[in-house]
Amino acid sequence: MTQNQPTTMSDQPKNTILYLVIVCFAAALGGFLFGFDTAVASGTIGFLRDQFSLSPVMEGWVMSSALFGSIGGAAIAGWLSDRYGRKIILILSAVLFFTSALWCSSVNDVVFLVIARLVGGVGVGIAAMVAPMYISELAPPGIRGRLVSFYQMAITFGILMSYLSNTALLNYATEHIGEIQTSFFGLVFVDEVWRAMFGSEIFPAMIFLIMLFIVPKSPRWLAKEGKMEQAGQILTRFLGKEEADYELLQIKQTIAQKQGSYRDLLKPGIRAALVVGVLLSVFNQLTGITSVMYYAPTIFENAGFQSGSAFGSAIIIGFVNMIFTLFAIWKIDKFGRRPLLITGFVFVGIILISIGICFMQENPSPVLLLSLFIMYIMFFAAALGPTAWVIPSEIYPTHIRGRAMSISTLVLFVGSTLVTQTFPWLRENIGMGSTFILYGLLMIPAVWFAVKLVPETKGKTLEEIEKDWKRKARNS
Repeated sequence: MTQNQPTTMSDQPKNTILYLVIVCFAAALGGFLFGFDTAVASGTIGFLRDQFSLSPVMEGWVMSSALFGSIGGAAIAGWLSDRYGRKIILILSAVLFFTSALWCSSVNDVVFLVIARLVGGVGVGIAAMVAPMYISELAPPGIRGRLVSFYQMAITFGILMSYLSNTALLNYATEHIGEIQTSFFGLVFVDEVWRAMFGSEIFPAMIFLIMLFIVPKSPRWLAKEGKMEQAGQILTRFLGKEEADYELLQIKQTIAQKQGSYRDLLKPGIRAALVVGVLLSVFNQLTGITSVMYYAPTIFENAGFQSGSAFGSAIIIGFVNMIFTLFAIWKIDKFGRRPLLITGFVFVGIILISIGICFMQENPSPVLLLSLFIMYIMFFAAALGPTAWVIPSEIYPTHIRGRAMSISTLVLFVGSTLVTQTFPWLRENIGMGSTFILYGLLMIPAVWFAVKLVPETKGKTLEEIEKDWKRKARNS
C-alpha cells in the first residue's frame, strides 16, 4: 500500500467494513446525544419561561448553560484523552450525559437546572472533541471523511429525534391537560411535561455507555504510548496487513519526537493548522446554527406559526438536516472538504440575509420563511456541519492532536455559547430580521478564510497531512 493508493470502501473486506462501521457508530453516539441535548431544550423553554418567570437574559442563560459546560469539557478533554486514551474518556462523557438527563428531569429550582445542564454540557464538550478524533484515528484515508461525518450525522439524527419526542410528549400532555393529576406520572408527562422532555435523554445515554465497551482503543494513542504490537493488531483488523504495516511505519516516524505540550501548538506548521481549526470553529458558529436549533419553535412562532405547527416546522428542519448530512457523508470523500466549505459559506450567507429581509416585512410569509430555513439547513448540513468536524480531526499531528482538537473544539463551544446567549437579547433589541442579516454578513470573511487558508485533505493519511504542514512551514 502506498500513499497514492488510499483505501476505499470497496477495497475493504465486508466483515471489516461492518466492524469499522459499528465501532464508528458507537463513538458517534456521542454526537447523537450532543444533538439531542441541543434540541431537546428548545421544546422546554416555553414551559420553563412560564414556570420560573425567566427574563430574556435568564432565558439565554438557561439555554446556553450546557454550552458553558461544553467549553469546560472541551478544555479538559484534550489533556485527558492524551493521558488516559480516547475510549475511557468517551465512557466518562456517557456517564455525564446520563447524570445530567436524570438531574434535569427532577429539579425544582432553576439554579439546579442550570447546574444539571452544565454537567451535561461537560459531557457534550468531551464527546465533541474526542469522538471525531477517535474515528479519524481508526478510519482508512479513502473513507475517513465519510466515517468522521458519521458524527455530524449522529448530531442531526439526535436533533430530529428530540424534536419528535418533544412533539409526541407535548401532544400527550395537551390531550390530558385539565385532567386531575395526582401521580408522579401525571406530574412528569402532563403538568410539567418539560421534565419528560429532559428525561427522555436517559435512554440514549445508557445505550451510548453500553456500546462503548465494545470499541477498541485508538491505535495511534496506543502507538504514542509505546504499545506498538497492540496498535498494529487493531490497525490490521481495520485496514488489512499490508496497509496496517505502512500506516504503523508512518506513525512510528511521526511520534518519534517528544510528547506534545500546549507550547508546541505555536511551532511552525502546527501553528498554521491551529489557526485553520480555530477559525473554522468560529465561522461555523457565526452561521447562527445553534440558535436556530435551540430556538426553532420560538422562531417559527415569531413567523406566525401556532405552537403545535411551530413544533411541526422544527421537525421538518430536523428531517432536512439529517437527509442532507447523508448527502455530505456520501460525497465528502469525492468532492473534498474545501469545495464544500466554500460553497456552504456562500449560500448560507445569502440565505441568512434573505431570511432577515423576510422577517423585516410587516407580515412575513410563514411558508416563505419555512422554505428559506429549509434551504439554510440544506446547505449547512451538506457542507458546513460535517467539515467542521472532519477537518479539525485530520489536520493536527499525532503527538499533539488531543490538545489541538481540544482548543478548536473549545473555541467552537465558546462561539456557540456566545451566539446562543446573545440571540434572545438581539431578538428583543434589534429584531429578528436584523439578527439574521448580521449572521449573513459575517459569512463574507468566512468565504475569504475558506478560499485562502483551508487546505484540501481528502485521500491523505494523517501522517501525510502532517508532512504537508511541515513542508509549507519550511517554504514560508
